[in-house]
Amino acid sequence: MTNNDTTILILAAGKGTRMKSSLPKVLHEAAGMPLLGHVVEISKSVKPSGVVVVVAPTMGDVAGYANSLGEIVQTCIQNEPRGTGDAARAALDLVPHGAGTVVFFNGDTALMKPETITELCASCEAGAAVSVLGFEAADPTNYGRLVLNESGELVGIVEEKDASEEQRKYKLCNGGAMAISREYFHELLNSLNESPASGEFYITEVPELARARGLKCTIIVRPEEEVFGVDSRSDLAFAEKVLQKRLRSKFLANGVTLRDPKSIYFCADTLIGKDVVIEPNVVFGPGVSIGDDVTVKAFSHIEGTTIAAGCSVGPFARLRPGTQLGEGAKIGNFVETKKADIEAGAKVSHLTYIGDARVGKDANIGAGTITCNYDGFNKHFTDIGAGAFVGSNSSLVAPVKIGDGAYVGSGSVVTKDVAPDALAVTRAQQVEKSGWAARFRKAQVARKAKKD
Repeated sequence: MTNNDTTILILAAGKGTRMKSSLPKVLHEAAGMPLLGHVVEISKSVKPSGVVVVVAPTMGDVAGYANSLGEIVQTCIQNEPRGTGDAARAALDLVPHGAGTVVFFNGDTALMKPETITELCASCEAGAAVSVLGFEAADPTNYGRLVLNESGELVGIVEEKDASEEQRKYKLCNGGAMAISREYFHELLNSLNESPASGEFYITEVPELARARGLKCTIIVRPEEEVFGVDSRSDLAFAEKVLQKRLRSKFLANGVTLRDPKSIYFCADTLIGKDVVIEPNVVFGPGVSIGDDVTVKAFSHIEGTTIAAGCSVGPFARLRPGTQLGEGAKIGNFVETKKADIEAGAKVSHLTYIGDARVGKDANIGAGTITCNYDGFNKHFTDIGAGAFVGSNSSLVAPVKIGDGAYVGSGSVVTKDVAPDALAVTRAQQVEKSGWAARFRKAQVARKAKKD
């Protein structure tokens, strides 16, 4: 159910120059998802009526990605880089008046937890005009400080450059997220003052403006890790580490066996059933769903794949996007699949490539088999029927169909359809010349002796 009283603003117009990349900062990935994707998913957790992503005029790629994340996501443009307050004001027309809450935070804070957004909203619903996210910094240098009065109430946020010596000793810092009652949102945003030094407008002025009107301001405090923003490649690596730790903990708690958790990498959208065993050094890319009682053996790489219950994968398997494994199917070592439907009970045990293909129920594909699916311009389909057997070192030149129960002899190059229950063999006839090897060796030894 949608919460019609909540609007989320995500500030994503920053260039992220410290990333030293042509890719906008919020599109860099952690756990297989752009940072902005994580932030939008966090936003959706409170079921808001709308999510507004603020971007710069040149960020068509960011806007395009944001708009792909669901109907409730909209974008707006901050025409000039004039601070966080100006970025929030760019979204004023998209924020309804009246009862409710507006929550804003930055597009690079992928480590924030959904319950934090919920609590920020709850503070406003309980009567606060403004609720600010804070954290106790191990080293508060360069952070804005939260200033409290003698009663412990928030009276303002002061940037370090403007802070007194006493205020710089504070360890309670601004976490970069804030909830504002819709009742006061437009008024407070329109009252922001232009900084004489920079000509910018800062959202951090909002608590001070609210207090000047006699309005209540509160804080919620979270661990420093949760408010972490990504500004550099080093920060991105830290975010990846934290997200992977969370994902591993989640799967362990849900009944998944991880033989060496630190060596296994998941994506934010990975789905895994119960009684699944994952061996060391396995990497999951985006779009993987695994059923119950599956074993994924070491050094496998899986993306864009659905694996039904009871399957076995690997070791050293690569399952590429479009792969589907039916119940009890087996993919062995050094097997690569792409856009392949491997049906229930089928076996592709080793040293094989199956692409743009169907492998029917209980079929068996021998070592060294490949589907020749690409002619240099187009991809073609290979259809292997139920119960078929393809012998080792065979090449199936698509488009081609192997009928149910058919056999393909080892070493064959199959270019025509094979009827059900038929045997297809395309090897040249074997010829044996008695004594040839001995004569050849004798001649070579004599030639070498003469040369020496």
